[in-house]
Amino acid sequence: MNMAQTTQQGTDPHRGGATQWGSRARRLAQLVLTIGLTLLGLLAVTFFIGRLMPIDPVVAIIGEQADQAAYQTVYHQLGLDKPLPVQFFIYARSIFSGDFGFSLTTGNPVAEDLWRVWPATMELATLALVLGVLAGVPLGIIAAICQNSVWDHLVRLFSLIGHSIPNFWLGLMALVVFYAKLGWIGGAGRTSMQFIDALDPVTGSILLDSLLARRWDMLADALRHVIMPALILASGSMAFLSRMTRSFMLEQLNQEYIVTAKLKGLGTAGLVAHAMRNIGVQLVTIVVLSYGGLLDGAVLTETVFAWPGFGRYMTTGLMNGDMNVTLACVFLVGTIFITMNLCADALYRILDPRTR
Repeated sequence: MNMAQTTQQGTDPHRGGATQWGSRARRLAQLVLTIGLTLLGLLAVTFFIGRLMPIDPVVAIIGEQADQAAYQTVYHQLGLDKPLPVQFFIYARSIFSGDFGFSLTTGNPVAEDLWRVWPATMELATLALVLGVLAGVPLGIIAAICQNSVWDHLVRLFSLIGHSIPNFWLGLMALVVFYAKLGWIGGAGRTSMQFIDALDPVTGSILLDSLLARRWDMLADALRHVIMPALILASGSMAFLSRMTRSFMLEQLNQEYIVTAKLKGLGTAGLVAHAMRNIGVQLVTIVVLSYGGLLDGAVLTETVFAWPGFGRYMTTGLMNGDMNVTLACVFLVGTIFITMNLCADALYRILDPRTR
């Protein structure tokens, strides 16, 4: 009787479902705890970076000509007279409530400034990612199929160059050649002067807003401005994706199932299709991580092309000693990387059931 009861309990679907839900709840709790601790650690790093930087936030606000009484008043208002643990608690409470303080450069709340400049970076990074995938993945496949051929060596040379040449140098050369000499691309900024504030922003992306408004002249002008910074920003992504795709493809092309398919007379296109099914998960993962790198790696590109995005905003704040802007941007960059890693991990589990 006891054995029967034990067997019945072991095969009870309700008990099995409860156990499964309990396991999922524990994993979710572990994930939330990990994210919380990571963000808290990132917050601590940004806080102490702000305290260690040789910039006096009081002087940055009131100027060097202010008297000692004004200095002490602002010093007290900023809470700098409190112990460091108390300062960190106040800082963390403000950040997690969405209050990044005010920018000394613009005079606006930093959160509003970030909301304003972020669509420009999203537009540039998204187009750069699309270009990187469209060029990098096919180049990697060609290099793998033509291993040790001239095409393979050219792709590997391109990958090396893409990782070696700084974006700011490529941007300056592109402006000199394609804008100043040939006039093929637009100049600095997102649009020409006549199109500035020509449309009420809907999505924040000039390409999408002009497309929705059917302003084809504005769309063409925006494309002339965005194509070169997007290509410059995409150069590193192209190089990375081509190298990784080549590596993934070479690993699959040496597998037994590919050799068997080749012996059965399957053509090159069929072999590539077979291999792509097995490297798709890996490619999706590195594409997601590349997108995170593009979002926060556009600092130099945006500076060279005067692109009014997140990277240029962060650079301007750093140069002006605007600590609220600098720390908020550092925290946002870290949050982006955490989010992209979580998305990559989630996609990996969704696309590959073996990892669940």
